[in-house]
Formats: sequence, C-alpha cells, structure tokens
Amino acid sequence: MLRQILRAPALKALLIQVLAVPLMLLLVYGLARAGVRMSLPVVALLQGVLAALITWRAGLARWWCAIGLLFAPALLGASLLALPPVFFLLVFVFLLSLYWSTFRTQVPFYPSGPAVWQAVAQLIADRPGVRFVDIGSGLGGLVLDLARRRPDGQCCGIELAPLPWLLSRLRALASGSRARFLRGDYEALDFGHYDVVFAYLSPAAMQALWIKAEREMLPGGMLLSYEFKIAAREPDKTIAATEGGPLLYLWCF
Repeated sequence: MLRQILRAPALKALLIQVLAVPLMLLLVYGLARAGVRMSLPVVALLQGVLAALITWRAGLARWWCAIGLLFAPALLGASLLALPPVFFLLVFVFLLSLYWSTFRTQVPFYPSGPAVWQAVAQLIADRPGVRFVDIGSGLGGLVLDLARRRPDGQCCGIELAPLPWLLSRLRALASGSRARFLRGDYEALDFGHYDVVFAYLSPAAMQALWIKAEREMLPGGMLLSYEFKIAAREPDKTIAATEGGPLLYLWCF
C-alpha cells in the first residue's frame, strides 16, 4: 500500500508544486532586482508554468501538465472569491466520494457508453446463464443494461468509490433490476467465479489486472478491456465498438 501511494502520480504532482515554489520565488526575486514588478495573478501563472514544465520533464501524463499549470491560478482565484469554508468542504467531500482512492489505484472515473454495452452483449450472447462482472462499474450502466438483456444471467458490478456505487444501487432498486452492485476493490474478488470479466480501468492498472486474471480465470473464461491493452499478451480479438473511438479488447482463457 505504501509503495503504491509513493508511486501515485497525484503525490508526484504535489511534490512538483512544492519544488516549483522556490524556483518561482528565485525568478520573481531576480526580476524584481531587474526592475520588473509582477502582480499576484502573474506570479501564480509563473508558478503554474514552472510546475507544468517540471511535470513534463518528469514524464507524467499530459493531463498532469494541465493540472500543474492551472493549480496555482485556480487556488488564487478561489481565494479571491471569498467563498465560505463550508463550500470547499462540500466540494472536497463530493470529489472524495466520486474518486475515492484514485490517487492509489490510478484509475479515474471512466464511464462507458451504450455502443460498448451493445458490443459486450453481442460477445456474450452465446453464453447461457453467463456470470458477468464489471470491475470498476461506475454508475452501473453496463451491468444494468446486461441484466435487462440477459435475465438468465448473473450480472454484477463492483465499485470502490462510494458515490457511484450508491447511485448504482439506487438505479437498480428504482428499476427493479436483478443486477447486483458490490462496494470494494476488485482485488478481493475471485475471477474464477465469473465467466466474463469486463474492465475499463487505466494503463497503470493493466499489468496487475492481467496477473490476477491469468492466475484466477478458468478455462473458457473471457476478459474484456475497453480502450486499454495488456502488454503481456496480444488480445485474441479486437472490436471497434464506436466509430473512431477506443477499441474493445478480448482475451480468452
């Protein structure tokens, strides 16, 4: 757990912001000595530019560069709005319930869409009584759709973040669906209990996913991954679920 936290891009991005502060102060001091005065917004933008450059040099994903660039200006802007402290607390609680341990798992909220659900339904059409699990099921759209299409099957989703999990449960109750939603880490599941495992995770999670699938999935099982490939083995099948969009990859066991 500690190693995962130390390797988390969010922690690296925070440390980069800290590293950029003395560099920014030295640059501001040097410019002031040269007679160049800068306003507070310009200083915040300078901090962002330095953080973005360090982030780029550190090899983090491109979106971290954008976050590094905008963090200080956004912080300054929020302070100038004079919003009540409870507002920031509510925003923090909302984001925490939505993203939960993304800093550790490196798996953000990635919703799939109806075109992907249709492709998955076609892939499992010839599996009577299919036992299906969506790991990182988000708002539960895929699981609810399959449960409606396949009343003979057992459709389950597991989600770590509390808010998407709760909304999934409420959607299932409101629609009278047989879909089940568990809250927790998919690492606690035994993939051997399922015929089909669907994942829409992130590149950082694919190696660990493959190790677990290779260890636990039974002969005849199927692993599906939307958008993200597994480097250890070429997929047995690749499907263009959406025109011009990400691909759906399939591995058979």
